This record gives sequence, C-alpha cells and structure tokens, in this order.
Amino acid sequence: MCKYSFYNDYSEGAHPNIIHALINSNLIQEVGYGDDSFSLRAKDKISNLCGPNSDIYFVSGGTQANLICLASMLKPFESVIAAESGHITTHEAGAIESTGHKINTISIKDGKLKPNLIDSILKIHEDNHMVKPKVIFISNSTEVGTIYSKKELTLLSKFCKENDLYLYLDGARLASAITAEGNDLSILDITNLTDMFYIGGTKNGALLGEAIVINNSILKKDFKRLIKQRGGLLAKGRLMGIQFDELFSDNIYFELGKHANSMANKLTRGIKKLGFTFLTESNTNQIFPIFSNELIGKLNKLYGFYIWLVVNPENSAIRLVTSWATKEEFVNEFLLDLKALSK
Repeated sequence: MCKYSFYNDYSEGAHPNIIHALINSNLIQEVGYGDDSFSLRAKDKISNLCGPNSDIYFVSGGTQANLICLASMLKPFESVIAAESGHITTHEAGAIESTGHKINTISIKDGKLKPNLIDSILKIHEDNHMVKPKVIFISNSTEVGTIYSKKELTLLSKFCKENDLYLYLDGARLASAITAEGNDLSILDITNLTDMFYIGGTKNGALLGEAIVINNSILKKDFKRLIKQRGGLLAKGRLMGIQFDELFSDNIYFELGKHANSMANKLTRGIKKLGFTFLTESNTNQIFPIFSNELIGKLNKLYGFYIWLVVNPENSAIRLVTSWATKEEFVNEFLLDLKALSK
C-alpha cells in the first residue's frame, strides 16, 4: 500500500476555508456566468495585486485556460513557441494543435526560454510558406521546477515587443514560483511584463479553477464570447469566484504556495545529504532527484511518483511533487525510507 503520493499537487480536495465558504453560500441566490457578487469581489482582490487595467476571468482548468488564451492571440496561420517540456507540448493531448496551430518547440534543460533561442526559430520561419510564430508560451514555475527572474522576464518581454510577439505565461504553479526562495518577481511585475497570464488555483488549494488576467488592451475585446464558445463560461460561475475570494483573503494563496515549497525544500536538503544529485536546481514544489533504477523500484512500492527521465541505463530522474496540504511527517518518513533502502 502506498504510504503517500508525490505524483502531483492536486490529489487533496481544497483548503477548509473554501469548503466552508461553499457550504455557507450554498442557498444564496446569485446571477450567473461570473457576474455574481463572489466573483466580482474576487476580481477586486486580484486587481489589487495586478493593478486596475487588467481584465480578469475565471475558467475551470489549466488546459482550458491555455486553449482559450492562445486562441485569442493566434490567427489561423500563426504558431506558438514553447519549451519542449512545456505543458501545452507534453500534457494537453494536442489541445493547441487540434485548433490548427503548430507549436514550435525548443529543447532546453532548465525549461526557460531565452531571446536568442526564440530568435533562431523566428529566422527559420521568415518564408511565407511557413507558419508565422506569434506567441511565446512560458510557465512559472516551469515543468522542471525552475523560475524566471525579473531580469529574465524583462528581457523576454522586451524581445517580444521588439519582434511583434505576444508573451503568455502559464501560472498553474504561480503560487509556488512567487513564494520560492530567491524569487524577485511579483504578480504586478508579471502583469506589466506579459500580455496575458493566469493565476492557478487547482494546484494551490482550490477544488478547481484558474484566473485569467488580460493585460494587453488589444486582446480584451470579446474575450468573454471566446470563453463561451470554448465551453468555459459556467452558469454557476460563483463556484470559481467563491474559491478565489477565499484564496486571496488573509494571504492564504501565498501561504499555501510557501508551504508546498517548504516541504519540497526539506526533501531536497535530505536527499542531497544522502549524496544524491538532481536533474535541475529547483526551489519550488517540484523536485527531480536522480536515483538508480534499482532504488526507484524499491521506493515505488512505498510511494507514488513519476519516473521523469531516463538519465542512463542504470539511473533515472523521478519527480516528487509536494502540495499545499503535504504534512511534514510524510516528508520525514520518505527520507528515512530512502536512507534505509539506499544502504
């Protein structure tokens, strides 16, 4: 029997405050489609972080957010540039491609796109017989647990403006990125440096839901129609509004991200102390230690996790993900078992 699952950060339900708020508001009548009082209050709280000039919408999940946002930015002949490890490339069942848009991928170990790498793609696609790259897709934190610095995001934003490109940020794990050790980006910085991004709730204490933030005025017109067309405009939009209203009360959103990081950082320190190395250096809630395949087989009988990458015939990197609800006792037990099994 599995002692604990480190597969992902959405195995638990939701923060108790959200459950209580859903129960307490259950019989209150509200208008639909995101115009309810809870959603409006949640948008005000997010606007306090982003500034007053952004439009905010709630949708149910990350793939839906990416699909809707990218659809709003791309003409039929335009493409999106993403890291090879990016979520739209690897874990969205071809959602973007199914709408007729190509993803130009870049292979990079730390998962972070850089202007020189993007420029090489642009130069290849100058021919009118090819797709035209238009959107740069990034994640913060990335799929390999790394984060963008303010300098890196500023350079990327500047490059996009100079080359008539949109910059879009997938924020499924934004809480983890913002509260990570060494982070110097705020949500206001991200607002100022991107055309559009979303604030992830599903992976940070919500039952479901993401908050799309549109910063470029060109992209705001008729966005709600696009949400409706793509099946994202829920009649009971209050469901998301209530959750984000709670998450952005009393600093809960950031405290949950900080806790997830703290548990991952403890795992990292303990694993390093035992002499193991990592695929990437991560201060967020996803870590990628490298173990022998024999040790992985033993650990997998006790804990749930993904084998992320085969490093060589004898060793592989696994992914361990901690959540807003991970208890320290499970982290301690994993480290004790790792020490015993690695002898």
